[in-house]
Amino acid sequence: MQEILDILNYKLIDGEKIKFTLLNLIFLVGIIVITTFVLKFVRSIVTRKLPLEDKNKFISVFQFIKYLVYVFAIMFTLDASGVDMKIFLTASAALFVGLGFALQTFFLDIISGVLMILDQSLHVGDIIEVDGKVGIVKEIRLRTTRMVTRNDRVMVIPNNKFMTDILFNWTQNTTTNREQVKVGVAYGSDVNLVKRILEDCAKNTIDVVEEDKILVLFEDFADSSLNFSLYFYVNDGMKSPKIQSDIRFKIDAAFRQNNIAIPFPQRDIHIINK
Repeated sequence: MQEILDILNYKLIDGEKIKFTLLNLIFLVGIIVITTFVLKFVRSIVTRKLPLEDKNKFISVFQFIKYLVYVFAIMFTLDASGVDMKIFLTASAALFVGLGFALQTFFLDIISGVLMILDQSLHVGDIIEVDGKVGIVKEIRLRTTRMVTRNDRVMVIPNNKFMTDILFNWTQNTTTNREQVKVGVAYGSDVNLVKRILEDCAKNTIDVVEEDKILVLFEDFADSSLNFSLYFYVNDGMKSPKIQSDIRFKIDAAFRQNNIAIPFPQRDIHIINK
């Protein structure tokens, strides 16, 4: 028995302020093993009811949290084993201060990512508008979200931006998007005919859906024109510019056939001779 105690008390590190025995090493390994099982249990509980997509996102965030837990567990175990942790903390104090400032935004991005997962405000495949740019969400990572715009350009967005700025999620409530085409016609035009033409142009466009919800509004009596707005729904908001262009081509052709003019701005200039 004494031999076993002697082996366990064998000093692996025997310094003036740091003494680390074989028993301390076994205790440290045991804490790491227990911490691993606890983390796995917590992860299974949290992700049990999450959708597969959100589960994968949470696991990627959880990997970072797991590393922090291991660091604190090891430091606590070493301190409880008699290792003077003040030596390490004093030596690395300046490093920790520098890292704190450098990682401030980094941690803000990570926390924002966790909150996005919990409130499910953003999903892969959503069409969103950020800083006037419209695109589809392709990937939500630990710190950033990757979006592809209508011009097929990749935007890498820090997750904290979704917490501090206004986010337009076009597909939060439904998979369809409501779009609009504006047009002005000359005074004296048959407004009822204009309304029918606009409705027909939208109905005859392939990618327009929910024909019963097509709406034409007589917006205003402007200085040089009667202004109308055509509202319609599309399934894919990423294709909206092309669909709007197709409808404008149809409107222009239909107006020409029915002798409806699209006026240009006019100004009367009065010259006074003195």
